[in-house]
Amino acid sequence: MKILVVAATRAELAGCCTAFELAEGNFIQTPHFDLLITGVGMTATAFALGQHLSAATRYKLVLNLGIAGCFDRTIPLGSLVNIVRDDFSELGAENKDEFLTIEDLGFGKSSYTPKDIPSFVHLNDLQLNLPEVSGITVNKVHGNKTSIQVLTSRLSPVTESMEGAAVFYCCAQLNIPCIQVRSISNYVEERNRDSWKIGLAIKNLNDWAIEFLTNS
Repeated sequence: MKILVVAATRAELAGCCTAFELAEGNFIQTPHFDLLITGVGMTATAFALGQHLSAATRYKLVLNLGIAGCFDRTIPLGSLVNIVRDDFSELGAENKDEFLTIEDLGFGKSSYTPKDIPSFVHLNDLQLNLPEVSGITVNKVHGNKTSIQVLTSRLSPVTESMEGAAVFYCCAQLNIPCIQVRSISNYVEERNRDSWKIGLAIKNLNDWAIEFLTNS
């Protein structure tokens, strides 16, 4: 069985595409892994991944790769982290100043952790060297001081992406192990593009991914 690599955009994995000489397209197969480009956001991700996994040969692992914003300024920009819990942070209802999660409402689940990787699945140890953190998945990335303070008080997230929890959700439904690795491109703050390090984050992510996929 192979690994399925999942990313929102091809640009985030440009280095991998070059290193492995991958063809253009949203789904590319190689002898050792497949690559699925889903599009940005949880809706596009859930549709593309759910459609593919329901019709595909079984994978031993789904590897979700991408960049992310970070709430923790002790983590340097360009750092890689392993997301071990991801929440749909906006899934619920407002009750005046209180936020009710989908669990509070009795309608489902908003927090997901990846399924443990079975012992028979051989992987290298690269992912064990990455800090394990919690993340949130959002429709709207945060750039307002008040909303950031409310969110951090409620969930204490370390990272923010637009796809992660959707990948965990799909894998949970189909009982497939998953790893989500994110590279920190910016801090979550009032929008300040001059401080972003997207190029550095993408380079570090691709360097790690190339080594991981070469040795797994």
